[in-house]
Amino acid sequence: MGDLKVRIADNREELNVFVRHLLKDIQALEQMLAEDKFEKNIKRIGAEQEICLIDDHAKPAPCNLDVLKKLNQHPSFTTELARFNIEANMKPQVFTGSCLSDLEGEILELLELLSRNLKEMELDYILTGILPTIRKFDLTNSNLTPFERYHALMDALKKQRGRDHYELKIEGIDELSFMHDSALVEACNTSFQVHLQVAPQDFVRKYNVAQAISAPMLSMCGNSPLLFGRRLWSETRIALFRQSVDTRVSSEYLRERSPRVTFGHSWLKNSIVDLYKEDMMRFRILLTTDVEEDALQALSEGRIPILRALRIHNSTVYRWNRACYGISDNGQPHLRIENRIFPAGPTVIDEVANAAVWLGVMNVFDEHCKDVSQVMDFDDARSNFMKAARSGLGVEIFWLNGKKINTVELLKKELLPMAREGLKKEGVNAQDIDKYIGTVEERIAAGQTGSIWALKSFNQLIKQTTREEVVTAITAATALKQKENVPVHHWDLARIEDIVTWEPTDLVVEEFMDTDVITINEKDIPEFAADIMDWQRIRYLPVENEDGTLAGLITSRILLRYFNQNAKHKQADLYIKDLMIREPFTISPDATVNDAMNILREKKIGCLPVVKDGNLLGIITEANFLNITASLLKRIAERRKLRKNKALENAQNQVMEELSPEIIQDMEEREDLGDSAL
Repeated sequence: MGDLKVRIADNREELNVFVRHLLKDIQALEQMLAEDKFEKNIKRIGAEQEICLIDDHAKPAPCNLDVLKKLNQHPSFTTELARFNIEANMKPQVFTGSCLSDLEGEILELLELLSRNLKEMELDYILTGILPTIRKFDLTNSNLTPFERYHALMDALKKQRGRDHYELKIEGIDELSFMHDSALVEACNTSFQVHLQVAPQDFVRKYNVAQAISAPMLSMCGNSPLLFGRRLWSETRIALFRQSVDTRVSSEYLRERSPRVTFGHSWLKNSIVDLYKEDMMRFRILLTTDVEEDALQALSEGRIPILRALRIHNSTVYRWNRACYGISDNGQPHLRIENRIFPAGPTVIDEVANAAVWLGVMNVFDEHCKDVSQVMDFDDARSNFMKAARSGLGVEIFWLNGKKINTVELLKKELLPMAREGLKKEGVNAQDIDKYIGTVEERIAAGQTGSIWALKSFNQLIKQTTREEVVTAITAATALKQKENVPVHHWDLARIEDIVTWEPTDLVVEEFMDTDVITINEKDIPEFAADIMDWQRIRYLPVENEDGTLAGLITSRILLRYFNQNAKHKQADLYIKDLMIREPFTISPDATVNDAMNILREKKIGCLPVVKDGNLLGIITEANFLNITASLLKRIAERRKLRKNKALENAQNQVMEELSPEIIQDMEEREDLGDSAL
């Protein structure tokens, strides 16, 4: 997340001071480019690994500061926006030789160190685009990492929206639509960010290539199809990130405004400076800081400026391909392209394989196509990116010269061979090229990305149990399998048995309530309610009034009594509002399972509407608890079987330990004789 010493400007004067520094930074950057001060005869690569922290129930563990303390403030690890995330930063490496296997080795070494420390804390980690078990109540400001920068960012986004709540809406196989009051929803997303150092004279061409190939790169690596138990996009991160930090306000006019998470508006034409200028023009300043350096004065004195104001503003505009300015260890400034489209996981080898393809293609694409902006429409590149995010592997996109092509065919025939060529050109080890490009080739041939694996697992498991247990199984299976570092296309589907521990008492109502709720209007007739109950085989119907708020509850017992009395004594036609329970017992979505069970038992009722601010969110009935009980009993039986088998194994081992070597040798000789006779 960059510079931590930032804040919201207290007044317009303070903001204008920061803007003046920002303008000077841009001028200084232009001057450095004109004077050819940038490092250009070396290529380096780098990466940032975002990580989710989970507890022993595969749920978010908001304790990143405790984890970093346990790691003795290791220089490679740092905080992220949410308390259940951390980030590991890899050392820059020269783009040649064993750089890819060295990158994989460094990530694995850091994750092993993290794993050892987390184990002592009874925690674990997971690499995934979106944590399947994350819940809406995990995304409140109480889980914001308690640093000034993060609070300032949340406050600035809220201030620019001009309202407390905003709506997120994503449609996929399922549909997600909900209101939220914090941009911390952004913290659902975890990625594997890859950096490539680019010479200034190559920057425009390379940046446009990065934009053009974003769609096929994204289609081959989707790993975040699930959010709040809903099956959404192949790479739901793309939609969620854009909406979570969107500061635009809808109006009746057709004025075009840009979201802060953006693919861009056109091809880059002149230099990297154009991107920074556009970001300054289109996006208001969110954060400021005390800038002590005058960038232009630093240049006049022969020093290389830090460009702190520019870097801070750049960190609050989220381009999927981001331009970066930095200073190398040798004191020379350099330019980088940061690829932010890759999700974290499913395994380290999958991540490095994705990076290898991107780096290889970036290295030689402009040798095959001198200027991609001349043979591809920018709107096609942007549209392709969104298509790939929605549909993943195999989506059809518009390619060079308007050609329509499936991303599988494009990758197989053009981009993967190009990636091999690009890596070979830089002298990357042949065995590494075969390993990582081969991994993606096999993934595509098998047709199984992380997203496809998760969706297949979900569709199989949802027939057996609840959504909450399904996403827990998928998360537990992911955490287990990725430690073996076997590519995702070799994974078997997740199983319920992959859940090591499952304690339903830890559940909250939001996790196990039914959200697909059929309701009836208070002015409907009883016959309609009776037919709905018959069609759906349910015993309870929430009643809503004209404005959509909960008005009451109608039960099968109430209707039975009504029809029985009506059969004996013909009554005037009644509405549901005349029969319903007007003030039914309700429960909040953040209440626990025990809270719900206690209310049902004490009040001797069989149903609880789940309500927040008068709005009906879901419903809990006896059937929900039957499902929980069935899962719990099954888990108890499995544990008992495991304990029994373990006890038998221990007993056998103890007997063998007590036998003399002579007896053991005699038993082995008899066993050999028996085998020979057979």
